[in-house]
Amino acid sequence: MTAPVTRIDAIRYARHERTAASNFTQAVDDHDMAMPLDYFVWAIHRDGHPPVIVDTGFGEKAAAARRRVITRPVIEGLRDAGIDNLSVEHVILTHLHYDHAGSLGVFPNARFHVQDAELAFATSRHVCNSEVRAPFDGEPIAQLVRKLYADHVVFHDGDSAFAPGIDLRLCGGHTAGLQVVVCDTARGPVVLASDAAHLYANITRELPFPIFIDEAGYREAQQRALALAGGSLDHLIPGHDPLVLACFPCENDIARVDLPPHTPISETQ
Repeated sequence: MTAPVTRIDAIRYARHERTAASNFTQAVDDHDMAMPLDYFVWAIHRDGHPPVIVDTGFGEKAAAARRRVITRPVIEGLRDAGIDNLSVEHVILTHLHYDHAGSLGVFPNARFHVQDAELAFATSRHVCNSEVRAPFDGEPIAQLVRKLYADHVVFHDGDSAFAPGIDLRLCGGHTAGLQVVVCDTARGPVVLASDAAHLYANITRELPFPIFIDEAGYREAQQRALALAGGSLDHLIPGHDPLVLACFPCENDIARVDLPPHTPISETQ
């Protein structure tokens, strides 16, 4: 039987040069080694349906404020992947940090899917703390609230079946309501882990990325995401790892993660 999900595109739109010291909560031996972050949006394809987009990325204003480099605007990356942003009906927001929910306006006709806990946290007294607030941008959160009042927001309370071949699984810790996306593909489950794991190395070294609201929850979320991927790094797609473009079939900074990697992830660690 044909798998419901026929293709998954990981579309890179930005990059941030940094060293390994910035990517872990503890000191590492290779602390001065280059270990950049890539920024992605993902597109899930099924026959007979418009693609489901996972996350929206950010734009030039956020890039300038946070000293990130946009390699290609999100809307252009979508078009290079053959996707008309105006035709997108559903966007899954894995969480509401600026780099995952910063360009809602790219999808004017979409409904946005978010966990109850995520929007509740992002509009609560918790963000009065400047350190907690730092990964969020206020304007996209306000835009999402306006979309809520326009009936363009769909809430999910924990694990849920999104559509045939696409499931949402709550994996908090990095944020209150981070959700990973589990896709049924021809090669088995593929887990779009988002920031449940920024990098494969956060999993293999068992060292968290240094942004979370609950470290124990973060560690549990990573293990859950890996279990959902059948225990295989090849079936788990982290939120920011350049290895996604390096190891999976890729053209024009668009990786096909529904296909097996040509270089097993385990060989890169």
